[in-house]
Amino acid sequence: MNTLFDKIWDAHVVQAVNDGPTQLYIDRLYCHEVTSPQAFAALRERGLSCFRPERIYCMPDHNTPTHDQDKPIADPVSRAQVDTLAKNAKDFGLTHFGMMDKRNGIIHVVGPEQGLTLPGMTIVCGDSHTSTHGAMGAVAFGIGTSEVEMVLASQCILQTRPKTMRITIDGTLGRGVTAKDLALYMMSRMTTSGATGYFVEYAGEAVRSLSMEGRLTLCNLSIEMGARGGMVAPDETTFAYIKGRNYAPKGKDWDDAVAYWRTLRSDDDAVFDKEVRFDAADIEPMITYGTNPGMGIGISSSIPTEEGMQEAEKVSFEKSLLYMGFQAGESLLGKPVDYVFLGACTNGRIEDFRAFASIVKGKKKAANIIAWLVPGSWMVDAQIREEGLDKILEEAGFEIRQPGCSACLAMNDDKIPAGKYAVSTSNRNFEGRQGPGSRTLLASPLTAAAAAITGVITDPRTLM
Repeated sequence: MNTLFDKIWDAHVVQAVNDGPTQLYIDRLYCHEVTSPQAFAALRERGLSCFRPERIYCMPDHNTPTHDQDKPIADPVSRAQVDTLAKNAKDFGLTHFGMMDKRNGIIHVVGPEQGLTLPGMTIVCGDSHTSTHGAMGAVAFGIGTSEVEMVLASQCILQTRPKTMRITIDGTLGRGVTAKDLALYMMSRMTTSGATGYFVEYAGEAVRSLSMEGRLTLCNLSIEMGARGGMVAPDETTFAYIKGRNYAPKGKDWDDAVAYWRTLRSDDDAVFDKEVRFDAADIEPMITYGTNPGMGIGISSSIPTEEGMQEAEKVSFEKSLLYMGFQAGESLLGKPVDYVFLGACTNGRIEDFRAFASIVKGKKKAANIIAWLVPGSWMVDAQIREEGLDKILEEAGFEIRQPGCSACLAMNDDKIPAGKYAVSTSNRNFEGRQGPGSRTLLASPLTAAAAAITGVITDPRTLM
């Protein structure tokens, strides 16, 4: 009768308080430089050490520049945050993947690729996109700084148990439709609050057919529907991805782990608090037109009109279109753009670079486009070069930057200027998210590549 979520959650309950929160044991805490300083400062004030230091991994990603990482960071605020994390990790005896360390990158890319994120785990980080790790069959969610302190000190956290939702996507995804399009489609249908209060399990043929990278993208965007987290049951795709990675179990430990991981699935008679179904045949490449990730349309569709909207919805809709410089009812195809960003914890993995390269191969970057191609980690960077993708990209007029969160959020040098349009593979298109006054259109790596080649919003299927 248990869901996958129930099985993992229940196995980690230390104690439950009647009509109160659950004390939950945490297998892995990831720390980055932005949300951890106050937590470490509080431990120092109270004279506390970390309870289970071997379960905590630290790395900078938000503030890191994507060029000249071997030199001191120019921005004083960014430099202070990155240096503070290094000092805290050293003082508290924690593993730290610093800048230029070949294991460094965006924390939500590095965890899975290093084999630190494993099925059946509870995983937290002071970052909302921790939901990414649920793709491995883990219960993973973002926490606040005071909760980071709680986990550092006790390896436990107080949490209210969320409700469960299963989203099933039947059928097979069409040509040019990626995990990113699947997520943007769901948000366009469910809105950015459609999964609030729930932990989502993704199921169905379309989900099972996704690669590990695709599942990571899907779970990454769960938070944008308001969900506490998202997850996919581990299967042969998961095990093949994990095997042989740095921190993955080896030998007999591997066999024992896989035997346990095979039990991590929702029972056939499991009951979810809510069930939602979609048909993969209804999904085409997607692009957003507004200022939240739920304001998305199929690339061949037009921006909606106000017909049938409630008054409050109309106000928000009009404000979004005014900010974006778009009109209700118009098509986005052929609209000029200024920037293209490939990267982030959403789409900064090797599969995303393969997809981008498949579109631009043998073509040239449009003269009006500034493109930032940012691997999610040094490991992804190495894979790009091993596979010769760097040559394809360079011949088309693109350069590969150094790993980091980059233009996903305006916390480093990679900011989109005011009024400029960016087709971005990141996760958020809020006003000013990529820089004050910037205008973001979220899309898949294929759609981003199509814009980079043509200089305008283009259906990627026309270039495939």
